[in-house]
Amino acid sequence: MGLDIIKSISHKYGSDSRYVLAGGGNTSFKDEEYLYIKGSGTSLSAITSDGFVKMSRESLAKIWEKAYSPEQEKREAQVLSDMMASRCQGEEGKRPSVETLLHNLFTQPYVLHVHPAVVNGLTCSQEGKAAMERLFPDAIWVEETEPGYTLAVKCRKKISEYEGNTGKKAYLLFLQNHGVFFAADSQEEMDELVSSVMNKLEKTVKEQPDLMLLEPNYELVSEISPVLRLLYDENGEASVRFIRNAEVEALCSSRDAFSALERPLSPDHIVYCKSVPMFVQDYSVEALKAQFKEFEAKNKFLPKIVFVKNVGMFAIGKNPKDASTVTDVWLDAIKILIYSRSFGGIRPMDPRMVDFISNWEVESYRSKVALKAEPFKRFSGKIAIVTGGAKGLGKEIASSLAKEGATVIIADKDIINGEKTSAEITKACGARTSMFVYTDVTDEKSVEALINATVCQYGGLDVFVSNAGVIKAGSIEETSKKDFEKVLSVNYTAYFICVQKAVKIMKLQKAANPKYISDIIEINSKSGLAGSTKNFAYSGSKFGGIGLTQSFALELAPFGIKVNAVCPGNLLDGDLWSDPVNGLFVQYLNAGKVPGAKTVDDVRKFYESKVPLGRGCEAKDVALAVCYAIEQKYETGQAIPVTGGQVMLS
Repeated sequence: MGLDIIKSISHKYGSDSRYVLAGGGNTSFKDEEYLYIKGSGTSLSAITSDGFVKMSRESLAKIWEKAYSPEQEKREAQVLSDMMASRCQGEEGKRPSVETLLHNLFTQPYVLHVHPAVVNGLTCSQEGKAAMERLFPDAIWVEETEPGYTLAVKCRKKISEYEGNTGKKAYLLFLQNHGVFFAADSQEEMDELVSSVMNKLEKTVKEQPDLMLLEPNYELVSEISPVLRLLYDENGEASVRFIRNAEVEALCSSRDAFSALERPLSPDHIVYCKSVPMFVQDYSVEALKAQFKEFEAKNKFLPKIVFVKNVGMFAIGKNPKDASTVTDVWLDAIKILIYSRSFGGIRPMDPRMVDFISNWEVESYRSKVALKAEPFKRFSGKIAIVTGGAKGLGKEIASSLAKEGATVIIADKDIINGEKTSAEITKACGARTSMFVYTDVTDEKSVEALINATVCQYGGLDVFVSNAGVIKAGSIEETSKKDFEKVLSVNYTAYFICVQKAVKIMKLQKAANPKYISDIIEINSKSGLAGSTKNFAYSGSKFGGIGLTQSFALELAPFGIKVNAVCPGNLLDGDLWSDPVNGLFVQYLNAGKVPGAKTVDDVRKFYESKVPLGRGCEAKDVALAVCYAIEQKYETGQAIPVTGGQVMLS
């Protein structure tokens, strides 16, 4: 029963971003014999019974009776060893929270430790203790202290003094620069306690942060993000997210304004965002290279947060999920900064404490667990756009790239299917692995908006798959100029538009790392390799596409951009052919393209008979060719047939 209640408490507060960010926070339940505490690396929002570590309270109590080394590092290691030994049988594979001893100090069965921004506005302020005593006279204040055993000792003393002086159980404890502990006898009591504290603080603060997103300067962001991404990881296996709001704008207005957050406010900011952010005024490629080199030499790590003067904030992560976490944690720091003004202004962590946390094994472990590596995938870290990706062949290509680790942007005019496909990929592959952007590939401004959205959300572009296409069959006499130009507009001119807009980003990545390679892939057709009767508009546009591919390949090779075409055979099971109204089976039957054909089935059999391997091309065949074109590093300007032998190169 008690374990079910603490799970319910964990899920409620762990799934609310006001209380918990980046899987942080801790909860515990205790009875007379055992303490059940959240294990390191587990998330409160989805924790199960197995996520708690069952520990002997008797063994934990004996820790207080022992004498440990006066040397802090040895002492912490000794205490951690004894804590691990306090795990019950069957719990050996789990790692209990470093705050286990502290949780066990409270006599109430349920304990919740969280870090709400409004609470940390108090705990990270100059007048925090005085404000707490005024607002919460029954609460306990604990000064900034090294976490682990040292903090537990201080909390034990404070709780003992409080209970001895008041005759009451301690139930509310504020840690300077590190959140709040709530202790309660029931879930109802816990909810009432949390609500009362939050409501009082929210009514007390005089200023609310303005985090509403503002329109970026897309031209500047597109100049900066791809370079930051390649400087952080030379292989491009990183993600950069851009943020601009009123608070960010104020902080990046000058070096002096930025200094308000130049030192971390809590351990979480160090764990997820490193201890020092970076401020940039000159954002040319060479200047950024020099500043990154200087920053790394000084701090022994690369920046996770970069503020660019009068531009905005760039959050850098190992992948889109990590970049999102970095963004959320730093926006939390901005909230704390604003809230602290109601309590005398901001008080950053002491430099000595920053050094301790930065080098503390426990926080290093927590960070590694949070960023636990995914199994190796061929395209991990790559950012790919697939036009016409909402359904059919484009959907298969996008899904295949995502399964191999790429972040995929679905670009299409079909909003319903585009959003559906993006949601399916995200569900299968993880948070922020896909995004839908409404795109008309024949409209330059629409394609620019696609590139801008991609760079602002993910930081760059590695693969552009120009898949969107149309077909209109018919004889020379039957085809109107309007229909002819529409086919060329989508299949030929739009390919040029997309490449023109994409290469700007790809060239910047090459400038940041001369060894880096990007890919442009046109989904062409076997009709681009051989003429097609009564299908001249489509075939001509595809022949032209191969001409563009070869020409682009020659021009872009010096910039590390490979350009290839994939030429599928007849996708007989796809919508393009099988649609009962506008499909090619119907079009070809009506156009008389297949002599003697009386039915759609006659048309199908005719085209199957042309393929040595005896079947139509399938979307998965094309997706495999796309993956090949990306993975190989020594082929450009090629038209790769995927025709089952129907068309063979000579």
